[in-house]
Amino acid sequence: MRVALGPATPTSIGSLPHLDPAEAADFVLRVHPALPAAPQLPGRSPSEAMLAQAATCADLDGDGWLGVRTFLGAVAARTTQIKLQLTGPITAGLARKAQGASLHTAFRSAAAGVREQATALVALARRKAPAAPLVVFLDEPGLAGWDQPRFPLTGTQVVDLLSGALGALRPDVLTGVHCCGPTDLQLLVEAAPDVISVPVDDTLVEAASSIDVHLDRGGLVAWGAIPTDRPIGDGVDGPWRRLVEVWCALTRLGCDPLQLRLQSLVTPACGLATHRPEQAERALRLTTELAGRAHSQAVAARLSLGA
Repeated sequence: MRVALGPATPTSIGSLPHLDPAEAADFVLRVHPALPAAPQLPGRSPSEAMLAQAATCADLDGDGWLGVRTFLGAVAARTTQIKLQLTGPITAGLARKAQGASLHTAFRSAAAGVREQATALVALARRKAPAAPLVVFLDEPGLAGWDQPRFPLTGTQVVDLLSGALGALRPDVLTGVHCCGPTDLQLLVEAAPDVISVPVDDTLVEAASSIDVHLDRGGLVAWGAIPTDRPIGDGVDGPWRRLVEVWCALTRLGCDPLQLRLQSLVTPACGLATHRPEQAERALRLTTELAGRAHSQAVAARLSLGA
């Protein structure tokens, strides 16, 4: 099933502060109808925290996946795309290593578990919502520590682990990798997801050549334009200005300005589980408003170039 995403489609990362799974599902379908993201609800149950979910491997019948199962039930008749996510092998492996596993065992078992879980998650979605095209992200906050001296993996090992997990999702799923902090985008691009999902900050400009490669082969960028690590304001002028500044800087360094806008999603920078429900709603509504501006600019740019 083909995933057809328009320029600057708004969506979210996954985690929300809601306590009721049905309310959370209704919420994401209401605020982001073009690409609703299955909610993770760690406030409802610690079992829905990302590392707890990762520990279940292919068993998606327990309490930790109630939010996702409820969401899939709500979209059972849907024929347009939905977004799912699961913990990636780098983050899962780092957690197992921190719990005392050897380096080799930690990442080998994490890689196997993520591949099994990816396969099970896609199968579950196919059963529950058979006509809905799938977008599935690997969530990799552990990659934000890539530049630390004690990071235990080489770049080649990171790429191999990500590529293996992404391979379990293909061929008929639009894949993504999300990292909620600055990381080496070259590694994400080399792993070849369809989408790279990162917060909007100055480090993206340093990765212009990698972003250019990704866009040239048809990849998308999910721009985490609404901040989640500080109070969320009431308007999008500041985040919009920041996003346009990054686009302009990337253009000066060789990225195609039309690709930057057309091959895009717009998201909050990270999940919203630590926010209050009203803050989460404001964040996602601001995401939608900012995405509307980006979409209008993308369409205008395409028309001006006769594309």
